[in-house]
Amino acid sequence: MANHKSALKRARQNEKRNARNRAGRSTLRSAVKSFRNSVESDTPTPASELHSVMSVVAGAGSKGFITKQTASRTISRLSKAWQQQQG
Repeated sequence: MANHKSALKRARQNEKRNARNRAGRSTLRSAVKSFRNSVESDTPTPASELHSVMSVVAGAGSKGFITKQTASRTISRLSKAWQQQQG
């Protein structure tokens, strides 16, 4: 455990950031997983659902939960899967 005042403050900041990042990654994973499940089902997936998950992924990339390149790659793969489902 930290003993100095500045180290204690840094520990508090790290806890807050850790919780924020964990929540953001969890939201991202849930959104991607639900979208992939809906694409794999037989019912057609609306474009609005694609746009909403793309927004979540892009936001995670800009906030640093994942790298921007990973966000771009994920968006590309999700849109490709959606297009294949549409026929």
